[in-house]
Amino acid sequence: MTATTVRPPRSSTCSSRPASAWAFTVDCRPLAIPAFRRMWAASVICAVGGSFSLVAVPTQLFTVTGSSAAVGAAAGVSFAALVAAAVWSGVLADRMDRRTMLLAAHLGLALTYAALWLQAILGGRSVPVLLVAVAFQGLTYGTVLTTTGATVPRLVPAGLLPAANSLSSLVRYGGSVLGPMLAGVLVPVVGLGTLYLFDAVALLAVVGAVAMLPPLPPLPPLPPPATGTGTGTGTEGSAAGTAGGGRGTSAARRTLAGFRYLAADRLLVAVLAVDLAAMVFGMPSALFPELARHVFGGAAGGGAQTGLLYAAYPAGVFAAGLLSGTFTRARRHGALVAVAAVAWGITVVLVGLAPELWIALAALMLGGAVNFVLSTFRTTIVQAHTGDAVRGRVQGALTVVLVGGPQIANVLHGSAAAALQDVTGPLHDAAGALSGPRIVICAGGLLTVVTVTAIAWAIPDLRRYIAPAPTLTPAPVPAPVLGPVAGPASPMVPADRVSPASASRARAGRG
Repeated sequence: MTATTVRPPRSSTCSSRPASAWAFTVDCRPLAIPAFRRMWAASVICAVGGSFSLVAVPTQLFTVTGSSAAVGAAAGVSFAALVAAAVWSGVLADRMDRRTMLLAAHLGLALTYAALWLQAILGGRSVPVLLVAVAFQGLTYGTVLTTTGATVPRLVPAGLLPAANSLSSLVRYGGSVLGPMLAGVLVPVVGLGTLYLFDAVALLAVVGAVAMLPPLPPLPPLPPPATGTGTGTGTEGSAAGTAGGGRGTSAARRTLAGFRYLAADRLLVAVLAVDLAAMVFGMPSALFPELARHVFGGAAGGGAQTGLLYAAYPAGVFAAGLLSGTFTRARRHGALVAVAAVAWGITVVLVGLAPELWIALAALMLGGAVNFVLSTFRTTIVQAHTGDAVRGRVQGALTVVLVGGPQIANVLHGSAAAALQDVTGPLHDAAGALSGPRIVICAGGLLTVVTVTAIAWAIPDLRRYIAPAPTLTPAPVPAPVLGPVAGPASPMVPADRVSPASASRARAGRG
């Protein structure tokens, strides 16, 4: 029985030049693929209606305990659970059907929200029960993030991965703005419990979309190339041999093999290192309240200045998503990652030096736009460059970086600003430019620029990486076996894999 393929887009997927001015707006080409279109449409519903718990959980915890420490503890529990789930689900995603994993994860997340709704309407005030629910939320959500990242390259041709990732980011950031705003309006009207119910119902749309996907079992590994590719020892062919493992291989060994594969590939190491540097050094959101209060004259405990600072970054991300057609057809993905990260560091320095609030807001919006480019091509490189046999585990590592980076940034920025407070506190009024938050923010931006530049110089694979030329061949999705098969299925090469020769040329920068 032969494998089936996902229907290709109606428009040419290999066109490298936009046909009209409309092509510079949102790049919607992946939506012509039915499987991706269904998942994306469901994610639109879930991005808004499925994000109410982001407001409901901390609000309920603070209402029950009257302490922000409980809210912080819940965040720590969720983070630990999400990291564990990312690593573990990455192993499972390389061994079993990814559609099954997505169904189980989304159903588990919906059941978690249903349980939170039930305890809320029963008047539950037990902090341990809430923390357990938060842990399950982190476990299921970490599984969703990791498995989805490993699934998209099976649904979308490699040439459309930048557009697909930009569409997903557009929905995620748009939902992160609209969802909490709508939740804040609904809390006094319908109550916290109903918000949990809305989340559970919204997730059913995603469950329905995932159920309509074809089976997504692991693909057979490709043979290793005869020569090296110049990007380390972690080639696609060696993925199956060194990181794939057999069914009898323990989960711990498979996890370690996946990390060895990642560490041996210089391009993947460079991409993750750049992203981590940009988030850890250059994400100053923990200092926005202090910056608004001491630099821009905001009210104590919050105010319009604080809200605007937090809103500017996602607004820039969303604006870049609306113009994704301007860059999704580019092929120098590695150089774009490095340039975008450096540009992000420069915008952070501008935030720290801004004498007026509007300048800081403009810099944050510009930073959000370049970070959108960074995240789009970072995800695309990881997905397209990684063999399917180990893609789940690499995606799990990426999820840990994405979630852990901002958390580490909050700790580092907050601690550094507090340490400088005693030194620069008396200078706040006399020399605002020397205030603690300004120094920390500027230092973080400069560290981002220096670190990313050093990585790009030390690992030329990053700046030389050119994505393979897009083709009309979509990624294959094996059909379910309906009966005994006399022989092996017809071999089909997925669109996110290229021949060893073309891969070598692309990774060496010769295109």
